[in-house]
Amino acid sequence: MADSKKSNALLDRARLAEAAERYPDMCSFMKQVVLDHSERSEKLDVEARNLLSVAYKNVVGSKRSSWRTLTSGNFNEVKDEYVTKYKVLVEKELKAICKEVLSLLTDHLLTQIKDSDDQGGETKVFYLKMCGDYYRYLSEFTTADEGEENKKQTQEYYKDAMEAAKKSLPETHPTRLGLALNFSVCYYEILKKPDEACKLAKEAFDAAIEKLDTLNDSSYKDSTLIMQLLRDNLTLWTSEKEDH
Repeated sequence: MADSKKSNALLDRARLAEAAERYPDMCSFMKQVVLDHSERSEKLDVEARNLLSVAYKNVVGSKRSSWRTLTSGNFNEVKDEYVTKYKVLVEKELKAICKEVLSLLTDHLLTQIKDSDDQGGETKVFYLKMCGDYYRYLSEFTTADEGEENKKQTQEYYKDAMEAAKKSLPETHPTRLGLALNFSVCYYEILKKPDEACKLAKEAFDAAIEKLDTLNDSSYKDSTLIMQLLRDNLTLWTSEKEDH
């Protein structure tokens, strides 16, 4: 009971940190929630799972934005060595936070699902997709053997997630659509396979359109938003392909 109260207190703090937009604090609280639940062999509920996702997504998103600015910015008034050193610092921070959440996912959250009867449920897809996402973020800036390994991992996790999604989630489910969106972006931007990217995006969009009348009110907004993003990417990628 004491452990349960501790987790509830940490979740309250995570909600407070989210409201205050203090996402590094939120990550710290949610990391402890995951470890506490793992110690008791308990799964996270949907709210806790979503809090975990929001926390790390915001911290990593901010650092990715900084990295892109340092990579593509024009800093004529600043010495190149300063820009390079700063970029290396951001990459080090990015790598650390990505590795941290990947460790929580692979060492704790996914292990519990594999050991249970829930072999293909939405939670498994959600966590596999997260693994694919964070290996994709690592692939954006790592090079040589490490970069190749990260590319390999992101593709494998996305493929596993897609297989699980096709077994257990309807074509219009936001998690399945979000996975298709991110996997197609991975094909296009990271793996440099534009044909695969277009094929995946088109298949996911067309399959969802066919089942649009089955959408319930609770997920309609999320699903249609992701479908729009899939279509936007498909339009962009197709036009770029024609330009070449």
